[in-house]
Amino acid sequence: MELDITQKSYKKLSFEVAPTGVSFCVFDLISQHVLHYKHYDIDPNNVLEEALWKVFVENPILAERYDEIVVLHNSNLNTFVPTSLFDPNHLGSYIQYDSKVFETDYFAYDYLDTYELNNVFIPYTPINNYLLDHYDSFDYKNCNSIFVKKALDYSKNKDFKQVWVHFQKDRFEIVVTKNQQLLLFNTFLYQTLEDFIYFLLFTYEQLQLNPEVVPIQFIGAISEDNDYFKMAYRYIRNCTILDVTALQNTLQVNKKAILRHFILFHS
Repeated sequence: MELDITQKSYKKLSFEVAPTGVSFCVFDLISQHVLHYKHYDIDPNNVLEEALWKVFVENPILAERYDEIVVLHNSNLNTFVPTSLFDPNHLGSYIQYDSKVFETDYFAYDYLDTYELNNVFIPYTPINNYLLDHYDSFDYKNCNSIFVKKALDYSKNKDFKQVWVHFQKDRFEIVVTKNQQLLLFNTFLYQTLEDFIYFLLFTYEQLQLNPEVVPIQFIGAISEDNDYFKMAYRYIRNCTILDVTALQNTLQVNKKAILRHFILFHS
């Protein structure tokens, strides 16, 4: 049921949930400013629901009323399918080639309407069930839907290939675009600097991308002082951190936070 104007809070709550961390932020829907955000690192050996319980106990703001609630599943259990090849009745058949699936798995998908793409993914069902104990309803999606959409948006009228990397603590997502066409999406798990640069240069090689010409831009938990960025910069001539100056003015959040929580802040 749609709220009337007297019931609206004009605030939106977004969660980002991964086995290694939980983040949330509160938006003012009128100004688009971020009113509050917080991140919790989680030991992947711990139960994620227990970590969420702690987040709720420590943050009474989560019990307030919100006009919108969005839950982002930060998972690499996903794959992109063009609408021309997509059948929503066979979601598991798309993802089984990229991820190990089980009969008990639940599948969902995000539709990127502007680009005629569908992101098939396996949500963290226990997390959705936990949050349903706190909220009547919410929307949920896969983080990579937002990452790919923003990369495609940024590539508009750029009639050359570009590489985009979402850098995280244990893995990174890589997207290759050309004027709003998705040429590649992939995820790589890494443990060392050598793993990271190998996968990065392997992608350049497989797609015949010239590291002297094709630019790469980073978002995520990375900065120009980061060893991983320095390694990429050593081998790729046009290597930069995404310029988020305009977003700083809109969101009223510092640059480091915008880069780290780029997906969350675009939810």
